[in-house]
Amino acid sequence: MNKITEITDFCSSELDVYARLSEVQLLNRRNPENAMFIAESPKVIERALDAGYEPVSCLMEKRHIDGEGRPILERIDNVSVFCAEADVLAQLTGFNLTRGMLCAMKRKPLPDVKTLCENKKRIVVLDKVMNPTNVGAIIRSAAALGMDAVLLTPGSSDPLYRRAARVSMGTVFQIEWTFLTDDSLDEIKALGFKTVAMALKDDSLSINDPVLAKEEKLAVIMGTEGDGLSDKTISDCDFTVKIPMYHGVDSLNVAAASAVAFYQLSSKE
Repeated sequence: MNKITEITDFCSSELDVYARLSEVQLLNRRNPENAMFIAESPKVIERALDAGYEPVSCLMEKRHIDGEGRPILERIDNVSVFCAEADVLAQLTGFNLTRGMLCAMKRKPLPDVKTLCENKKRIVVLDKVMNPTNVGAIIRSAAALGMDAVLLTPGSSDPLYRRAARVSMGTVFQIEWTFLTDDSLDEIKALGFKTVAMALKDDSLSINDPVLAKEEKLAVIMGTEGDGLSDKTISDCDFTVKIPMYHGVDSLNVAAASAVAFYQLSSKE
């Protein structure tokens, strides 16, 4: 049975994990066995539970104990559940975006790149994509549009950061992902993937070029906001591809571009 405790003070120590610990502190690189993340909203929490993540505690608006939060509380056991009235929780930055419920959960060890890419035909590589909103949106598109996995270079935002997971609508728990060990493409190429740099270059292939569809294994490389991919990364790729644009528009946000790219390059029927 879950222990439900009402909190009346924003300064209560039980709120530290939700209100005062940073994403870096939750990640706890020195002791990864104790690493956590915060899942926001019932939908995201449900998808994390479906994926086998272990809840540590929950924080919810009091009225949701018998409302939107009830199906989740019925799925977990022996977990501390903290509740409070809306005026207390309103002091938590961004709580109005959570639909009334947060859940602290234990992280799982990440798979290695080789294991993750086994039997995959289409993967995404995010190269220093630092904005968690864009990471979440790209992962949502990757899951929805038939990509098989997502890899991130060091320096990219962690998909389990609160905003990334929320923007993804919990799809970070539905598609496989992990971090590369460095910024190079060597690990990917060694696994037999042809690499596709998404870049605004005049000598690029069009995204609907049939040569791309013929490749058995493709890795689609997306660059950071603003600067895009480095010249070295582009030169290291097998193909450079751009999305045709009209009316004088010269670029798309990386999240929007990813949806177009994944729809066109997915191997799914």
